[in-house]
Amino acid sequence: MVEEPLEGKMQGTSRPESVSTRLQRIAKLSREVPEMVWTTLAHHIDIDLLREAYRLTRKDGAVGVDGQTAKAYSENLEENLRDLLNRFKSGDYKAPPVRRTYVPKGDGKRTRPIGIPTFEDKVLQRAVSMVLNAVYEQDFLDCSYGFRPGRSAHDALEELRKDAMSLGGGHVLELDIKKCFDVLDHGHLRTFLDKRVRDGVIRKAIDKWLKAGVLEAGTISHPETGTPQGGVVSPILMNIYLHEVLDKWFVQEVRPRLHEEAYLKGTLMML
Repeated sequence: MVEEPLEGKMQGTSRPESVSTRLQRIAKLSREVPEMVWTTLAHHIDIDLLREAYRLTRKDGAVGVDGQTAKAYSENLEENLRDLLNRFKSGDYKAPPVRRTYVPKGDGKRTRPIGIPTFEDKVLQRAVSMVLNAVYEQDFLDCSYGFRPGRSAHDALEELRKDAMSLGGGHVLELDIKKCFDVLDHGHLRTFLDKRVRDGVIRKAIDKWLKAGVLEAGTISHPETGTPQGGVVSPILMNIYLHEVLDKWFVQEVRPRLHEEAYLKGTLMML
């Protein structure tokens, strides 16, 4: 196991790094040392990164269980962000349950459950996701397209077209992981996270989100699996999970055994 230099070891910095520069440095180190296990990452989440997370968080989304709007939160923004940061760093942050609602799926005859976090929870989830993305974008394989920067389902389809053309045709097998976000195994996810991120503050926050529960019809339930579809942190957690159980499995185990060329184009869909 390789651990990154501890905070405070860097010398000669004349001014604080910008959020972008800081994330780029995390990405660079993760890319250059793929076996690294990050044990200290939470110090990168400071007031500047929270401000950026707030800027990137939608302000017109539905409210969570506390009923607080983005506008109301912004009225004392600096105080709210500093209080949020202190609770996050000290471990006092309590992840509120998500409010469950349903949206039409596919042809409109079925519905998909969506979890709506509180606005403050969205901001913190965004901040943690930004740091996790800086680490894991260096690990994710080219066959993964869902919820990744600069990639989309349209890009996956275009690459699929190119692959089919290069082969002169072939077969396309479309598979759907039923209730993907609902059935994510928490134990397996923790094991996968251990390979890269063991920062205690960040891991505690992730555990709190996994255990926060769901409010529906006035009743709070605590599912033993899954991460709420609609949660800001859910896509990166699902990508980490699928990277281990699907992408690496296909590339390392399945494709080498095949007699002909085969390609995987994985996407995640969240409404």
